Amino acid sequence: MEAANCSLQVNRQLLDPKFESYKLSLDPLPCYTLQLDSAVAEVKLRDDQYTLDHMRAFGMYNYLHCDPWYQDSVYFVDQLGRVLNLHVTLDTTLGKPNEVFRLPTDVNACDTRVCASMHFPSSSWATVSDGTGRLYLIRTGSRGGSSSEKWEIMFNKELGDPFVVQHSVSFINSDLHTIELLLLWVEKDESDLKGSGFHVSLEWVSITSVNNTNPVYIWQQTVEDLTVTVPLSEGSAKEDVEATFSPSHFSLQLKGQAIALSGPLHAAIDHESSTWAIKDSGSLEVTLMKKDEGLMWPEFIVGDKQGKYVMNPDQSAAIADGLMHLTSEDLNPDPDKEQPACNAQELEECDILLEDSTSLCRFSSSSMKATHVVNLGSNQYLFSVVASPEEMPCFCLRHDVDALLWQPRAAQGDSMWEHIATFNALGYVQASKQDKKFFTCAPNYSYAALCECLRRVFIYRQPTPVATVLYNRKEGRQVGQVAKQQVISLETNEPILGFQASNERLFVLTSKNLFVVKVNSVE
Repeated sequence: MEAANCSLQVNRQLLDPKFESYKLSLDPLPCYTLQLDSAVAEVKLRDDQYTLDHMRAFGMYNYLHCDPWYQDSVYFVDQLGRVLNLHVTLDTTLGKPNEVFRLPTDVNACDTRVCASMHFPSSSWATVSDGTGRLYLIRTGSRGGSSSEKWEIMFNKELGDPFVVQHSVSFINSDLHTIELLLLWVEKDESDLKGSGFHVSLEWVSITSVNNTNPVYIWQQTVEDLTVTVPLSEGSAKEDVEATFSPSHFSLQLKGQAIALSGPLHAAIDHESSTWAIKDSGSLEVTLMKKDEGLMWPEFIVGDKQGKYVMNPDQSAAIADGLMHLTSEDLNPDPDKEQPACNAQELEECDILLEDSTSLCRFSSSSMKATHVVNLGSNQYLFSVVASPEEMPCFCLRHDVDALLWQPRAAQGDSMWEHIATFNALGYVQASKQDKKFFTCAPNYSYAALCECLRRVFIYRQPTPVATVLYNRKEGRQVGQVAKQQVISLETNEPILGFQASNERLFVLTSKNLFVVKVNSVE
């Protein structure tokens, strides 16, 4: 099935066509400075990391990580390989960042390392990359600022070339605990003779912990069939096997063994071509031919939890190949093609669009194919933020002069991208900031903020009612609400390496300092 072309449905009630501008506020904001014992583990780009892909992935990396499950809790990694946490409860009594974990490997010994990265898939788990190519799944227990917070490694594996963790989710289904991750590489591409010579790769990794240590059967699948392997007791013969196939049902009985499988299949099979055989290893192997080739089954028998799924190596390779093209960036695939005429003098500099087009896609986890595609056109991507940890990250797009925040919700079908908030005129305002580095907003949308590479931070608040009577002199009408802009100049000459926002505070990280700015007082 081809992907459906969709469009983003703007909620007009969240737009303000009469918005005038942000009013500069000189009200001071409390700013607290913490000096770090050890510098942040910054990784500078090497001479061979010269492409735009490297700059986007590593050069503009946000070294400060927000914990969406616990408000006002941030993490970063220092040059000693320590994962440090700052959890703020009272601004006037800030303590030193607390060490919660230390990377087992010496990250400074790896010449090809990238930024250490982390993500929090749940309130008690963390996914960490040390930047050298090793992945850690860590049980953190309850976080939220406990001084006794210590992390325990539950899984670690060398995955090859260095990568960063883009995102991760955790879910429990019966006796299965699964953590799924999205990992990003920038890899050398020998076949790319006209471009940069590199391509960006995203890999989707699923790691499952099975509490059922003795599964009754093991099953695998390809795009064409399923293979179910059942261990047999010694001396079992084909007369002891009773297997029944139908288009939508399978049953198995083994004489002398307490093994009984019976139930509806997840999808239809070609029951006349499905077979079983006893192997020399002393196991029963059942082969079920899929009626619909290409459909990947999430389960074998509907509702049955006696088995264990093992991914077929061919399936793993197919998933990797299916994801490979999603982020391959060819800035100019046909440089000889005649370009349409454009009068650049009709555009302001901040309105000029990027050369590469952008699409928003939704992919099916079973078919690994796009099901919905939105051509973003001039709707420039601005940033992503987690508004609720139970949901997918929101993303902010420029819409005309505004910045619109969208929340993905897969259960809503064709309307799966919901417009939830608007930052008036901010799409235009941010485009004029030549030195901007990071852009974010509060999870409750009360303000948006961006920072430059050095020192300056800009805060843009949502319109709020004014206590005094104000009039617009040109139109002679009363102004009931005012949106404020505030500017902070940090007392540092070091580049800003990290930038995160909570409902109450902004966190700004440099190599040697962590700044905490009190933006709102939340009751």
